[in-house]
Amino acid sequence: MPEMDVALKDAMQISGALGAALVDSGSGMALGLVGGKADFDMTVAAAATTDVVRAKLRTMQMLGLDDSIEDILTTMNNQYHLIRPLTSRSGAGLFLYLALDKGKANLAMARHQLRRIEATIDL
Repeated sequence: MPEMDVALKDAMQISGALGAALVDSGSGMALGLVGGKADFDMTVAAAATTDVVRAKLRTMQMLGLDDSIEDILTTMNNQYHLIRPLTSRSGAGLFLYLALDKGKANLAMARHQLRRIEATIDL
């Protein structure tokens, strides 16, 4: 999937990027990933993030919200984690996951760039 590879490489060009993944929210399996390091396993992070997406979707359903998720943000002391579900029909059930170094990232710009990258993915 060359589009996926290009999208993940583009995500790593976002200022402060530590790692990025395209994840299947049904299985938790990363279809592609880049980045990470010895103390930050992107495979584990991507799989565990699936639980966050599922929980948010269940919450929306329980509240009767007729809406969709644009992105989900987790803010920690040293990192931002962005989750962006794909909106294209071919991307249904998939999401982009991006981990950022909080001290190096511009959150507003990262969200904008991730939205742009998501628009280029056609699986």
